[in-house]
Amino acid sequence: MNTKAEQPKGTNAADIGKLVLAGLVLAAGIFAYSWFNNDANVPGTVRLLGVFAALAIALAIAAFTAPGRRVRHFISESQFEMRKVVWPTRDETLKTTGIIIVVVIILSLLLGLIDLILKSVILDWLLKLGS
Repeated sequence: MNTKAEQPKGTNAADIGKLVLAGLVLAAGIFAYSWFNNDANVPGTVRLLGVFAALAIALAIAAFTAPGRRVRHFISESQFEMRKVVWPTRDETLKTTGIIIVVVIILSLLLGLIDLILKSVILDWLLKLGS
């Protein structure tokens, strides 16, 4: 159980302004990418780097808002929890995968057999009874 005090969930006007600014920066980067599409003086890699720079700046701006802090907190707690996970060994993974493959093959053969039986019952017996 987390004993930290609950933070308010709402966003204030400054946070909304920062999020709008982040959106505008990202939109400007995308607009510049398409604006310089036909310009031979600007290589495609420079345009792509401009979009990545706009994305990084927009994320940096958004990180300092209340929703951004919540996302950063969620990511840090997720990383903390991932350190607790006990991952299976290679041998366990291979054995489990083998068992799953065998079960899938057996079930597909069983379902194919049921389909064959139902097909023969419906097509051979039931349709011939009606004629």
